[in-house]
Parts: sequence; C-alpha cells; structure tokens
Amino acid sequence: MKRVLTPLVLLSLFIPLTTLAQSRAGQVTMEFDLSAQPVGEIVKLWIPYPVSDQHQQVSTIRLSGDYAATGVYTVQMNGTPLLYAEWPKGSKSRKLNLAFNVERKELRRGALPVHEPGWNRADYAEYLTPTRLGPIDGAVKELADTIVANKTTVLERSKAIYDWTVENMYRDANTVGCGKGDVCFLLQKPGGKCTDISSVYIALSRAAGVPAREVFGLRIGKKSEQDITGWQHCWAEFFLPGHGWVPVDPADVLKAILVEKLTLDSPRVTELRDYFWGGIDAYRFKLASGRDLTLNPAQVGQPLNTFGYPYAEVGGKPLDFYDARNFVYRFNFKEL
Repeated sequence: MKRVLTPLVLLSLFIPLTTLAQSRAGQVTMEFDLSAQPVGEIVKLWIPYPVSDQHQQVSTIRLSGDYAATGVYTVQMNGTPLLYAEWPKGSKSRKLNLAFNVERKELRRGALPVHEPGWNRADYAEYLTPTRLGPIDGAVKELADTIVANKTTVLERSKAIYDWTVENMYRDANTVGCGKGDVCFLLQKPGGKCTDISSVYIALSRAAGVPAREVFGLRIGKKSEQDITGWQHCWAEFFLPGHGWVPVDPADVLKAILVEKLTLDSPRVTELRDYFWGGIDAYRFKLASGRDLTLNPAQVGQPLNTFGYPYAEVGGKPLDFYDARNFVYRFNFKEL
C-alpha cells in the first residue's frame, strides 16, 4: 500500500491567500509500530526531529515507547536534528510515540535589495555543489546558462529560474511520495512532485551560481484535527546577499494548477506565483534539510537521498518508508 495524497486532500490544502492565517499552532503526534518485523533482528529507527528556529516554535516534546535505546543527535554534515531509537534482537514489540507542540509563522516577502553587495562564494560552498541526483554540469549547466542569460545579480537569476520552473514543469499525480529529485531524468520528463520540482530549481540555481537548498517538512491542515501521515512537503530557499535566505515554492504553484485546473495565464496562478516567490504559508513546519545524508548514528545503507521521511533498518536492511504494511506509522495534527 502506497501513501499517496488524493486530489481531494490536496484541494483542502489550498485556500485564498487573503484568508491565510499569520500563524498556525497545534499538537503533532507521531506513532510508530515496527512490531511486525521479524523477531531476531536488531531494529533501528531514525526520525526527523522538530526544533525551533526564527520561523517556528517547538515546545512540550513528549517521547514514549518500548525501545531499548534512544537519543537526539544531529547529522554531522549539516546539523539536521534527528531522533534515533533501537530495539534489540529479542524484542517482540517495537513502538515509539513522539508528540510536540508547534507554532509556525507565515512568511510574506518584504522588500528585497535590488543592489547586490559583495559576498564570498566560499562561505556558501555547501549550497553551490552538486548532489548525487542533482548535478550542476553538462545539460543542467547549459540550461541554467540559457535561463539566466543577461541576468547579472543573484536576485535576477533566481527569479528567472523560478519562472522557468513554474512555466516548464508540471505536477505528476502518479509520482510516488514527494519524488526522488532525479534532475537529469526530470529534464527529460519534467513532471513530478515537490521534491522533484524543488530539486530542479536548486540544481539550476547552483549551476547559475546562486546558493540554494531544500527544506523538508510536514504540512498541517486547516481543520481542527487531521490525519497528516502522508503530508510530507519539500520547498526551496536561495541565499540573497544583503538579505539572507529567501523561501520559494514553485511546487505549490504547480500543485494548484493541477488541483484547481488552472492555466498559466489565469489570475489565480499569477497571484500564487507572486506569493510563493519569497512567501510561505503557515500550514507547514520544517523538519530537515540536505541531500546524500549519513545519519547519526550512521545507517548501514547508502547515504540517504533525502530525510523527508522517517528511515528504519531491520537487520541492517532498509525498510521502504512508502510501504504502510511493513513500515507502520501515523501522524496526527490537533489544533491548539
């Protein structure tokens, strides 16, 4: 059984921009049950762990379960926080519950500096390098150079790439989960979901000399209580000298086009394109960032393409986090 959002659920996520809440607060409960895995194998679980930052406040964290060991760690390469739990070979029950309160602020774009101050590319080298599925040379570099031709500033280049992404990609409802973000494949077939769309934007940005990064999180609905198990989401940020990190979400523009059956020239799309260029709604919160991650403690498997979903290994073999029958978990949101 695959965890896939239906068009009806997607439609509930879109509300008029004029009625968006400036903040959204609630309790998120994450329940995991890996008891169905064979007895006689060590079971390990890594979960993206919520923390506070300038845009969200996380509090009242509660953890329970029958694990033998647990701890909060960070990924060494980029500081992404995670919760780790482990069950020994003889365990028959393997359950963990994580609950916390979160309040997320809406971000609306203010005035962005037109004149670009000097900046040191070496300070942002991490956000200008390729990833395993996001190269920045070859066809990606050629396309990026075409898109940003005659664009001299970071702001101009990032906006041109954002516009190209919206105008040339589309949301493919048949994509599993959030997508893999395989940029070379996506340049041949430019349809996918949020990780795919954000990955193309990021690879093109980096190829054009614009520092960019992905953000992985979880949506929180507008109802007083909702099951948000399949509501993972990925968006992007670029670094603007003289301002800081600016959020962009071309994937949500393309989602609205699909769900609401819009055309690129419709007033609604124009409104959404402007909003998600530097604006982010409060109906989401951040959990992780980065690609090609070695977790902490390190997993046996290869580096994770993304850490937008929980990750588990049984006897050193990874579980498919899309397989609801074998990797059982449930996320719930309750308004406060």
